[in-house]
Amino acid sequence: MKTAEEEASSNDVQVLRLTPSVKQLHGVTSQDFNNLLKDSENLTINYRTSTGLLLKLDLEKLAGLLPAHLASELISSKRDESLFRYLLCGVRLLHSLCDLSSRNSKFEQIFLDDVKVAGQLIEVAFFMLTVLAGYRQEDSAFSHVHIMHSTLVACNLYLITGFISTQWRDIVHVLLAHPKVDIFIDAAFGSVRVVVRSLETTLVAYNKDISMESNLTAERRVYYLCQQCEASLQFLQSLCQQKMFKERLLKNKDLCEKGGILLLAQSILKLHIQPHASNRITAAISRLKAKLLSILLSLCEAENISYLDEVASSTKSLELSKSVALEVFDLLKKDFGKNPGKLTADRSHPMGFVQLNAMRLADIFSDDSNFRSYMILCFTEVLTAIISLPHGDFLSCWCSSNLSDTEEDANLEYDIFAAVGWVLHNTSPDVKEATDLEFNLTPNSMLKASYAHHRTSLFIKFFANLHCFVPNVCEEQERNLFVLKVLECLNMDLSNLLPEFSFDSDAPRAATASRNLRSLLNHAESLIPNFLNVEDIQLLRVFFGELQSRFTPNGSGRNRAQKTQDSKFERSSWDKFSKLNINEWYQEAQSAGGRSLPLTGKLPADLDKKGGKIKEGMSENSSYPNLEQHNTKAEDKIQGSGLNRQSHVENKGISGKTASGGTRDTDKDAHKIETSGSDASSAKGKNVSVHMDKGELSKSNERLKKVAVENPEDEKFELAQRKKRKRTIMNEEQVLTIERALVDEPDMQRNAALLQSWADKLSSNGSEVTSSQLKNWLNNRKARLARTAKDVRPVTADVDNPVSDKQKGAALGCHDSPIAPGQYVMLVGQQGEEIGKGNVFQVQGEWYGKALDGNALDGFGVCVVDVCELRVDKGLQLPFTSEAIGSTFAEAHTKFGVMRVIWPTNKMMALRSD
Repeated sequence: MKTAEEEASSNDVQVLRLTPSVKQLHGVTSQDFNNLLKDSENLTINYRTSTGLLLKLDLEKLAGLLPAHLASELISSKRDESLFRYLLCGVRLLHSLCDLSSRNSKFEQIFLDDVKVAGQLIEVAFFMLTVLAGYRQEDSAFSHVHIMHSTLVACNLYLITGFISTQWRDIVHVLLAHPKVDIFIDAAFGSVRVVVRSLETTLVAYNKDISMESNLTAERRVYYLCQQCEASLQFLQSLCQQKMFKERLLKNKDLCEKGGILLLAQSILKLHIQPHASNRITAAISRLKAKLLSILLSLCEAENISYLDEVASSTKSLELSKSVALEVFDLLKKDFGKNPGKLTADRSHPMGFVQLNAMRLADIFSDDSNFRSYMILCFTEVLTAIISLPHGDFLSCWCSSNLSDTEEDANLEYDIFAAVGWVLHNTSPDVKEATDLEFNLTPNSMLKASYAHHRTSLFIKFFANLHCFVPNVCEEQERNLFVLKVLECLNMDLSNLLPEFSFDSDAPRAATASRNLRSLLNHAESLIPNFLNVEDIQLLRVFFGELQSRFTPNGSGRNRAQKTQDSKFERSSWDKFSKLNINEWYQEAQSAGGRSLPLTGKLPADLDKKGGKIKEGMSENSSYPNLEQHNTKAEDKIQGSGLNRQSHVENKGISGKTASGGTRDTDKDAHKIETSGSDASSAKGKNVSVHMDKGELSKSNERLKKVAVENPEDEKFELAQRKKRKRTIMNEEQVLTIERALVDEPDMQRNAALLQSWADKLSSNGSEVTSSQLKNWLNNRKARLARTAKDVRPVTADVDNPVSDKQKGAALGCHDSPIAPGQYVMLVGQQGEEIGKGNVFQVQGEWYGKALDGNALDGFGVCVVDVCELRVDKGLQLPFTSEAIGSTFAEAHTKFGVMRVIWPTNKMMALRSD
């Protein structure tokens, strides 16, 4: 590098002269450099310093020497305020030179052609971040070093966008191609953790209202730290939104399996703000939490590696993840407790999608076996408090398309030059008046209706997921655990959980909860298929019905002799409920083998008196005249349909699309009769069935059972939903491959070498499958097949279509009534209810690996039947399943063109003509 005073010939002299050059040139913008180059034939400029000294500089040599010079300074110097100040000057100059490449075509060639310079730029950014990640804080809360350190972290991260690209896809490709990418990932997350600790320390002092001696006020200092932390976290968020980077990150054991990211999450979620804090600080902390939650969501939604399984692989990381989950739940408790109609806070600064992202993450927790029970324990009180809100408040908060208050997100536009300039000016001992710095925020808002619908759909999914019971995934003691916990909470005073709402202490909580849930079900219909699928609403119905059956323990089916006694019971049922002992209910559920009580939609006779005219409320908000029947069928559907959901969990990729199709369309037609598809406030929701006599209703039910399966829009949504839930690790070809392999290797899961070999083979035919994932899939498959062979739970009786005496015939499969192909038969369920009718297709021999013996002497044979008239939902789980023949009636129809199924002969009846 040349100066006006001398021309250095050795590199040592050049490096020595770099120090004053950095101090003099860091304030020159890229635009100023470009103007100086206009009068130069090469890349040499003449620059006059503030002291009047004229410098002659070769920018090409400066760009080549500066990265190594900064690295050497970091190695050799003491890491104190003086070093950090100098490094900030050097990084600022490096940023201006990088920015100059986009303004000057000659200078651009340095970055395009000189691979050495580009490599040095990446190396120095990696190295500085590594050093900054290992920095140990020994200074006071308001030390200048905290501000300088946080600025250096953000500047080094955003330098990467300066000399690589502004497109995140390109940045990720370059980073992943670098041999030290794992070092960079550790350093990036580690350095941001140090910044968060600095912010936390400063916030504690700020909350204590400690006065500052310098002109740089505490509020201004805290806000600047918030901006630097937000900028760095936003950089990591952008990287994690790229699939390739996310997958590389998930393989980092220290950050994922050992909980490094969880520690960062815990630190940010615990950041606390006092009410006296300024609006801009409160908003900045809120956006920090929103971005952190977004990062966790990205990791949880990864396709090939389960982040939650990784963190659950050790007791220590699992406990840490549960503490983070608890912070998420506490965040939602705080947000849910705010009454939108009473908000007085200044909303001029975007707060970020904190509540929405927290709800999305809680949705994932509620659908994960590692966290489901923990969420029931920690979060049911809040959910119960919400459904216990006064009806008007509940409608305005959860059944409306026009919320009075919504969230707004924003992206921070980070400016390296401005950030360093602010620090150097305001931390100078000679500064007389502190300045302010506020980066631009690019708003990222959502339509009010869309936000409200997203929020309500997630609320509904909480109930669906927490009540859903998947036999081979959930523990048996979890069956109906959520309902029992809600019942327990309904007997508590929950008003303190939602402090800004007024609760009517005289209104029965059970009646209020029933009315609110009924309105929620009605509103949910309008959210299909864009925000909800039918399965979630069906599960909410089952939960609602189960809850009501617990309100009236005697259920339905009373005879006339019991009428007087039942009347007395009804008059006192609500009094008894207030004294309900949750342990007794739990023991009863366990003694019954975990099976739920019969559902009933019938309410106590005096409910109108104590519950604010529930019947009228039903007319206003939803029409469920046959709630008892509907919920009973719905529950049994979902209970084998734990089997349906289980098939998703066990990665049966084919079944999800077709099996759900029949369910979805049948449910939609049912909605046309039973409920409206509008908000609860709409007049369309008024009781449609009131105008239908029993004959018309029966005809309507007949039409429901013959509804078509195909619906392209719903299939499209189902695919998207299945992708979101990440239940499938293998595609159809991979599943068929492993099924064929199991014929020769039935105990594959016991052989580690064999597992690894087949995992590698499967990965070559689709998405990556690890040996542990394959072992888990095989164990789940084995458990599912064993259970379906021993314990089939079909749907309960269709009360609208009982089996008549004329239809009944001799039970088949015995010696006196042999079965023959072509025979017309009725299939019945475990309780003797009608499932469907059809013709026997095959009696003896073998069918897709299953030995048939329709005329077994003991009456326990099986045969193949072509079902031509089905009286239940096509999504019902079959008693005998495999990948080849399907697991539901809908899958069987897809595979064979007819509903060809294996059925036990002791559950069949020969039909005789009239």
